[in-house]
Amino acid sequence: MTQGRSIRLFLVDGTPNGLLTAEIMNWTGHVLTGPRSKLSELVQRPECGRTGIYFLVGPDPENSLRPLVYVGESDDVATRLKQHNRPEDKGGKDFWEKVCLVTSKDQNLTKAHVKYLESLLIQNAGQVGRCKLINGTAHEYINLPESDRADMAFFMEQVRTVLPVLGLDFLRETSRLSREPEAATAPETEASPRFTLEVPRHGIRATGQEIDGEFYVFKGSLARGNWVGTERGYQSLFNQLCEDGVLVESDGTRIFNEDQSFSSPSAAAAVVSGRSANGRTSWKAEGKGLTYGEWQDQQVSAAAPSAEQSPS
Repeated sequence: MTQGRSIRLFLVDGTPNGLLTAEIMNWTGHVLTGPRSKLSELVQRPECGRTGIYFLVGPDPENSLRPLVYVGESDDVATRLKQHNRPEDKGGKDFWEKVCLVTSKDQNLTKAHVKYLESLLIQNAGQVGRCKLINGTAHEYINLPESDRADMAFFMEQVRTVLPVLGLDFLRETSRLSREPEAATAPETEASPRFTLEVPRHGIRATGQEIDGEFYVFKGSLARGNWVGTERGYQSLFNQLCEDGVLVESDGTRIFNEDQSFSSPSAAAAVVSGRSANGRTSWKAEGKGLTYGEWQDQQVSAAAPSAEQSPS
């Protein structure tokens, strides 16, 4: 079972949209993040004068599903961020709206460490596929002793743990999907069943499962050939998945070319149906005769007695 973690967040200026720091218990790393509008304050922080890695994050105007991300490293992050803040025709970068800096509280990160971390993080972000990297191809950097490489692997895992808490999930690994019920390692009371959504009139049948808070539609599932609903809601998501090659044309319908995660069962149901849909009633648990909503209510009701019986 995965152990719980304590993350300490501090609102530097007391507002949720300003500068924020984050630390994990027993980790020497320190995270500082903030919007570009607060850059003049951020570069004055002592962390920006240290050796560290940083992320520039902004929206991709051509892809609403994934942000644009640049991964960098420097001995003096403040100077590098000032360079990135210049207009593009003067060597800067216009796309980013948020910056995240990771340094070490004991200041033991060296230039070699952060170059190695930068290489690992670029490779990892590319493999995860939750963002579009501005860096391009990662440069492999292996000129580091074995013990230091092990330390940096641990350091990177902490970075991958804390960033999603700050709303930056481009390093969050896609959950490993358990296609067969017997392959699941979680207790039956905790595991989500497989769900199906069928629209026989249009030859649509999709299967999915809820894993780690996301609803996955499995590779090979069929979806509507075109969006037929109103021009709002999840139409942009449907179109984006078609453009990305996740939904591929197949005999008048579309087929999922890979497993795809969605923020909710309704988002998944809408993409499969080609129109707005209530995922809580559209998805049916295989072999249980329950809708997603009924299954979820059953889980909550089963958990309620133990909460009520806890000591006061």
